[in-house]
Amino acid sequence: MTRHAIVTGASRGIGRAIALGLAERGYDLALTDIGPQQATLAAVAGEIAERGRRCVTITADVSNPEDCRRSADEAVRGLGHVDALVNNAGILKLASIEELTPEIWDTTFAVNARGVFQMTQALIPHMRERRYGRIVNIASLAARTGGPGQSHYAASKSAVVGFTRVSSMELGQHGITVNAVCPGIIQTEMGMNNLRDPERVAYFEKVTDLHRLGNPEDVVGPVAFFASDDAAFVTGQALNVDGGIFYS
Repeated sequence: MTRHAIVTGASRGIGRAIALGLAERGYDLALTDIGPQQATLAAVAGEIAERGRRCVTITADVSNPEDCRRSADEAVRGLGHVDALVNNAGILKLASIEELTPEIWDTTFAVNARGVFQMTQALIPHMRERRYGRIVNIASLAARTGGPGQSHYAASKSAVVGFTRVSSMELGQHGITVNAVCPGIIQTEMGMNNLRDPERVAYFEKVTDLHRLGNPEDVVGPVAFFASDDAAFVTGQALNVDGGIFYS
């Protein structure tokens, strides 16, 4: 049976890599992103079609609860059913604690944390009815350690890890697993916000056990594992995918 997945924030970076990686593993997909990213999202859908898989694209902002409910409905309608939800959409705007405004804090939490909750909540009835579901939340190594200018981001990603743990407790009885992936420094537009000069790049290459930065494709395998039946007895976990920067 063909598996179906919905990936949020799928137009670029880690989300794009996950979408393409799942397509290569035989998934049909529903992809969401905000309005300004629709042309890029359509290009990703084209790449998925070239791989012989079906793809539904949905314009949605995960911080909007109605958009989340509509995304779930459109994904189920377009694909027939949804087996896996990958909560990938996220934002990062660097700001020191002194510079941080309530608006930046609230916007960060609305997308990074509340968006995960709202998409999960929207898909629960469908997954519960089928007694099957795989939910994979993209957190961050910032949830473990963070860095200067990331207090709001680290807090939002810590919330994702906590939400993952408790939602696995609540949903396990319905055949739904919930896990998180915590990427380290990945070479995406957002990830490289932290590394604006060659010295910072060299430093992180040195302190990473594999002596390189991550690529978006490095995150795909762990996500695909959590989304698969190979992980049927794995839930409530948060896996560091960081090349060996942090140990927990």
